[in-house]
This record gives sequence, C-alpha cells and structure tokens, in this order.
Amino acid sequence: MHIVHSESSCGWGGQEIRVLEEAAGMLERGHQVTLLCPREAPIHAEAARRAVPAVALPIARKGPAGLRAMYAWLAHARCSVLNSHSSTDSWLAALSLVGMNPHPALVRTRHISAAIPNNIATRWLYQSATRHIVTTGERLREQLIRDNRFRPESIVSVPTGIDLERFAPADRAQAKTRLGLDPAQACIGIVATLRSWKGHRYLVEAFASLKQKDVRLLMVGDGPGRDQIKQQVARLGLEGRVLMPGNQTDVTRWLHALDVFALPSYANEGVPQALMQAMAVGVAVVSTPVGSIDELVRHGETGLMVPPQEPEALRAAIERLLAEPALAERLAQAARAWVGSRYSRERMLDDMEAVFRKLTA
Repeated sequence: MHIVHSESSCGWGGQEIRVLEEAAGMLERGHQVTLLCPREAPIHAEAARRAVPAVALPIARKGPAGLRAMYAWLAHARCSVLNSHSSTDSWLAALSLVGMNPHPALVRTRHISAAIPNNIATRWLYQSATRHIVTTGERLREQLIRDNRFRPESIVSVPTGIDLERFAPADRAQAKTRLGLDPAQACIGIVATLRSWKGHRYLVEAFASLKQKDVRLLMVGDGPGRDQIKQQVARLGLEGRVLMPGNQTDVTRWLHALDVFALPSYANEGVPQALMQAMAVGVAVVSTPVGSIDELVRHGETGLMVPPQEPEALRAAIERLLAEPALAERLAQAARAWVGSRYSRERMLDDMEAVFRKLTA
C-alpha cells in the first residue's frame, strides 16, 4: 500500500512521535509511506532524521493556500489511504477529496480526549468524509459514541505501541551516575511537553511539600509552559532540587534514573506514551483518571491513581511509593507485564495495517 499521513501540528509531543513511529514501522513492512506536514513543523525535520519521506505543504492553518496544495498533491499521487491526525489537516484532506475520483480512503486518528463539537459540519467530517476513525484508547472511542453519537462500527481503538526492547529495565544507580546525579538520592520525574494540562505545576507544588527533602525532581521536555514552571520553581526556592533538561532525543536514560514517575494530567489525554514507557522500564507510576489513562494505570495494581488538580493527593501518593519500596516494586513489575502484553509497537502496526487493508480491499 501507499499510506499517506497528514499532520498540520507545529508542536512536538506524543502525537507526532506516534505518527513517525507508525510511518517508520510501515516502511519496514514494505509499504510506501509519505508524510504531509508544514515545513516549519518539528515533525518535518524529525522525519528526515528517521528516514521517513516527507512533503512540505502549507497546511499549518486552514485556508485556500493549504487547500490548493493538499488537493494538488493528492490529485497527482497514487495513494491507497490517507490518515489525518489533527483538526486542520483533517478538514483540508476531507475537502480536497470532495469530487476527486478515484480518491484514497480517509482515516482520522484521534489522539486526545478533547471534546468534538456536535454540529452538522463536524458530523459530515467524521461520519461522511471519513471512512474510519481510529482512537488511541478505548475511553476515547466510548466518548465519541456517547457524546457525539458516532456509529460504533466506524470507530476502532488502536493504542500507541512502544519498542519493548528499547524501553526495558536498567540499573537505576548506574543511570543516575551517568546523569551526574547522586545514586543514593531518590528521583521523581515526568517526561512530557510543558503544556498546562499535563499538570506540571501540581507536581511542583506536591514536590515542594514532600516530607522527604533529600529528593530530586526531573522534568524532561519543553513547551509553552516552560517559563511559568521555572518561575514557580524559583518562587518556591526549589532551583537546587529541580532539573529541567529540556527535550531529549533519548528519554530512556532519564526514565532509568527515576524512582517514581508522575503524570498529573487534568485534560486531553489519550494513552500517554511517556507513562507507558515508564511502566515498561520498571518505574512505579502515579497518574490521574483522565482520557484513557485508566486503561494503563489500575489503582493498586499497576500504579497509583489520584484525582486531577489535587497536589495534596499527589504528594501523599509519591510519599507512599518512596516510603514503601516493596509496594513500588510490586506495582512496577505488574505495570511492566501489563504494558508488555498489550502495548507493543508490533501490535500497533498489526492493528493499523488491518484497518488500512480492510479499507483498501
């Protein structure tokens, strides 16, 4: 098949990483793959680094230029399926295919749990122009059926999968030493884009009130909320205990150094890759029941759950894992087994390939 992915986002996070992982995996399986994206988007440069063929189109915003460019490219390309990933490129793709004959089947992947408007135009986009919807979690699928009354048979959940050979346990003390950290000092961490709804500010607040003071907080990632978080850290006098290394090409060495991984998101989540990665490397996790996170974290079984936007509850959960290493180890081992049985990269590729083959048969 010739599989085309469109991505209008100019951000960088789990969604863009999934697009590239899926594209690279389909290339490995012998399919032709093309990515359509804005030249200025980080995914364009990253696609070149990962040897994923990318075509730069002016699709960062809805408008005539983007629509003309999308139509012109699709009209001359021989592709089997077009998989859109964000709102802007989904609209541009759907409108470009109107009247085009023949044209590829349009698949829309929904990565987050943000609400979709209930109006005639949006229903046309999702239920007429789009042949099939893929969600990254079952809770997201249920949301579309319940809140938007979309046809259940038109939606399938295909969670993001990770490379379980890459994300495997390693010696924690050695990992801390390689990062220049004290191997005897506990480390709490988060790997996430610095967006408000990831809940970094609640994690900083919880960290500041921990009873255990000989602890480090590692916040890996970058984004629009960086300055606000740095100001909060300074205001609370935590500069010497909080490390913010920015975006990292290889997050495994940071995950290996953690004693506890915390993701206190309060909105928009699907099945977060970083949470999955932390579980795969054997780190005890604390998170919130947002989006499809509860498909990963089962309270008391594969991690601890706390209510969103409640730093006191987050603090108590972190303190419990630090104070009870046997509990942390039991949860971490169960989490690794859970991720290994359900969230492999190969399973994601198998399921997406099945969707594409069904539509192009």
